[in-house]
Amino acid sequence: MSNGADRSASLEHYVSSQPFDPYSIETLTPDQERIYFASQWRMMWWRFKRHNLALASAAVLGLLYLSIAASEVLAPYNLHSRDAEHIYAPPQRIHLFHEGEFVGPFVYGYSYRLNMENLRREYSEDLGWVQPLRFFCSGDGYSFWGLVAGSFHLLCPAPDGTFFPLGTDRLGRDILSRIIYGARISLTVGLIGILISFALGITLGGLAGYYGGWVDGVVQRLIEIIRSFPELPLWMALSAALPVTWSPVGVFLGITVILGLVDWTGLGRAVRSKLLALREEDYCTAAVLMGARPRRVIFRHLMPNFMSHLIASATLSIPSMILGETALSFLGLGLRPPVTSWGVLLTEAQNINVVALYPWLMLPVVPVIVVVLAFNFLGDGLRDAADPYAGH
Repeated sequence: MSNGADRSASLEHYVSSQPFDPYSIETLTPDQERIYFASQWRMMWWRFKRHNLALASAAVLGLLYLSIAASEVLAPYNLHSRDAEHIYAPPQRIHLFHEGEFVGPFVYGYSYRLNMENLRREYSEDLGWVQPLRFFCSGDGYSFWGLVAGSFHLLCPAPDGTFFPLGTDRLGRDILSRIIYGARISLTVGLIGILISFALGITLGGLAGYYGGWVDGVVQRLIEIIRSFPELPLWMALSAALPVTWSPVGVFLGITVILGLVDWTGLGRAVRSKLLALREEDYCTAAVLMGARPRRVIFRHLMPNFMSHLIASATLSIPSMILGETALSFLGLGLRPPVTSWGVLLTEAQNINVVALYPWLMLPVVPVIVVVLAFNFLGDGLRDAADPYAGH
């Protein structure tokens, strides 16, 4: 014992006389400094940038949502334009060369004959009729967002020509133009529905998680009742209850409310479980002891701690609402003409005989698939980025 005491007594202790600076970074490299002092959102962005598929999906979705602001300009034709001479016309291919000579983007005109055996038109390309496409041109008139009259288009057919890159339907309407217009409804219904779903999920889930007890019991029983019903039949039942006398705008709002009312349960349980864990943290207890009201504790101290998870949940919930609107409209229980959405367009493809003869009528399902996949890939990237300290 004495040897140990002598050894410890002989050790010299050095105490720096310099004042303590808690923000001193003399020992940190520039890379370490950048990481240690980065905010949570910045670290999420760094991690999200490494998810190439999520970045590409975000770019695709950004372009699609920007396009709905200028659907009238992007569509070659007006939403309601009909060409009675080209009913069920197949897609026109875009060419650049005619007989070995560069012409620029153009399509060949249609020539068709009436097949009296099956009573349908048979179209073919008229190789002698070159129809150059026009860009930044004046074409079909429209009312921009129902407010301003205009006729400017990004792309137009040749004068007295046609341009149906995705074909036409039974009334001779351009399918590409109708898909572009339909994006405005189909993409918006998901955003409005998610606002309703988030308001319910965060409010009810937050109350259940913060208060617990009988409040938690009531909310949990409500969630179990809603989740016990099959989702699609429940959508159908609620949609069928909408009055047939409602205007198209009223039906649209009704569908968004229905989707929001049914889809909040998963988010509500996620919020509840998070708050049950976070409400026991020291900073939450300190806020309560300092007199903070429950509303402030929930929205000021607890919610920001898992806001990144809520954002990831939103991106994964929007596709289900888009699919819900598409399914309801396809079954004739959702949006109805003159409103145009991707689900309404797919009602043309309900008859299998029509699809067999005119397969291009199924093309409106392509943007639905693209958007759903893009939202899922984006949600995966945001979910990984939500925990910036996690490893690969």
